[in-house]
Amino acid sequence: MGAHEWRVKGVNVPALGGSIHAHYGVFSPVRGEYLDLVLAAPLPASTAATGTETTSAAADASRTAFDIGTGTGVIAAILAGRGFDRVIGTDTAPRALACARENVARLGLTDTVTIEDTDLFPSGLAALIVCNPPWIPGAAVTATDHAVYDPDGQMLQGFLSGLASHLAPGGEGWLVLSDIAEHLGLRSRDALLDQFDDAGLEVVARLDTKPVHRKAADADDPLHAARAAEVTSLWRLRAASAPERP
Repeated sequence: MGAHEWRVKGVNVPALGGSIHAHYGVFSPVRGEYLDLVLAAPLPASTAATGTETTSAAADASRTAFDIGTGTGVIAAILAGRGFDRVIGTDTAPRALACARENVARLGLTDTVTIEDTDLFPSGLAALIVCNPPWIPGAAVTATDHAVYDPDGQMLQGFLSGLASHLAPGGEGWLVLSDIAEHLGLRSRDALLDQFDDAGLEVVARLDTKPVHRKAADADDPLHAARAAEVTSLWRLRAASAPERP
């Protein structure tokens, strides 16, 4: 019933200035705090690249953003609102693809946002690549679980390992991730930082926010301790600088 209401009535997204209609099995943006991070984070300096010395390809990349695992398309829509000329959202789930395309059309963004049936990265380079993977490394059981569970952390690892090779010079990757898995003992912070290092990435900055949903304050919830301590972060990542030769 809740999924039906989300699809019919939509979910108001203040960061977007509009509503998103989520299909069954596609994560609904009811937790708007992580979207506020995407709206507030400073854009990479490369997105302002202009001038006669800038090649056409570099200029195109500087105005391009990717939204990996787009789901409802909400982050792609926010990126379009932040001024990117070209936004590509990718997904492989048929429901998500249909959902994102409907939302993009409803919001009048079809000239800017394209939704591709692609596993992780589309072709080409982008100045900004955003990914909000499922936050819990574990196996999905039901259709709705796929929006929450990332089996063996495969999507997270795929995003991190491929990020540097898809970034335009001076570009950034934004990883939106809750630390709920850390509080549940499913992943450690050190393990996450090691993944960054192994992928040749360095942290530019991190923006944090606390959840504001009802369960975070519900002392009767079985996961109350973890939910009360949860922090959602937007990690600003870039390709690590090559070490200087002696």
